[in-house]
Amino acid sequence: MHNHRLRATVMGAALALGTGQTALAQETPLNVLATVGMIADVARSVAGECAEVRTLMGPGVDPHYYSATPSDVNAIAKAELILYVDRTLEERLADVLDNFRNRTPTVGLAGASFDADALLEDPDDPGAMDPHLWMDVSRWAQIAPVIADAITEQRPDCAEDMAANVEALGARLDALHGWVGAAIASIPEGGRILVTAHDAFYYFAHAYGIEASEAIEGISTGAEASIGDIRAVADFVMERNVPAVFVETTINPRTIEALVQEVRSRGHDVAIGGELFSDAMGDDGTPEGTYIGMIRANTVTITEALGGTLPDWPEALSGWAQDHGISP
Repeated sequence: MHNHRLRATVMGAALALGTGQTALAQETPLNVLATVGMIADVARSVAGECAEVRTLMGPGVDPHYYSATPSDVNAIAKAELILYVDRTLEERLADVLDNFRNRTPTVGLAGASFDADALLEDPDDPGAMDPHLWMDVSRWAQIAPVIADAITEQRPDCAEDMAANVEALGARLDALHGWVGAAIASIPEGGRILVTAHDAFYYFAHAYGIEASEAIEGISTGAEASIGDIRAVADFVMERNVPAVFVETTINPRTIEALVQEVRSRGHDVAIGGELFSDAMGDDGTPEGTYIGMIRANTVTITEALGGTLPDWPEALSGWAQDHGISP
């Protein structure tokens, strides 16, 4: 892990803020800004009352394509700690974040939490990383201690409580990771094939035994899908006899709808198996508006559409289910 490097980076930025804020820093929650909900939800679980965590991009927002508004720049300027994934995800926002790096502690969680060899590459751009780390629950859990370290630099009195929060969250995410694996394993062999709008599910496929993952668009959503892209994926769907393909909440469904039309025109019946959360969580106040709920919803949709059977919900997550009105 790179916690030592993170600590030095955050300390340097914190000193640049000046020592006049020290007393106030121990009394008020830290103002933390997370670019995406998948970070924010983990950060809230880790920080407890030690930080107020805001999310820059809400439900349905594509972080690859998102540009900062004047109000976003204002929110970034007011933040005391900024958390983001990597400039391969927040592509258009990265330069704005760089402009604030010297005045505000700013942590790219992919680089701070993982060695380079622990990250998957973009298959269309060798050497470039795939930033969709949250799709593997066991990997995403590793950002929790890094976030705790970053907050501790400015709220050292919170260290003990946050360490306990990290441990508790780790136990919940470990249970979720096992449940997802069991659900996907229930899909009949040869049928664990995931076809989506864009390449956001390689980590999911790698972690949970998906035999093949195919998408119309690449890891970045900056370029429009071509007719050739749709026909190539249609070939794959026909060749592998895929029964269902999936739309995503942050991607216009027309590409998947065009794929379905293309496949059906060739005499193969394929269904839209449901909507997946890829680069953003669900609406605030819903189960899918949490990280655990996002992964649960995706797993339910994929498993049921591809002929699997959902395992019993883990006892370690019964409290989460009760809090969100879900019957395990």
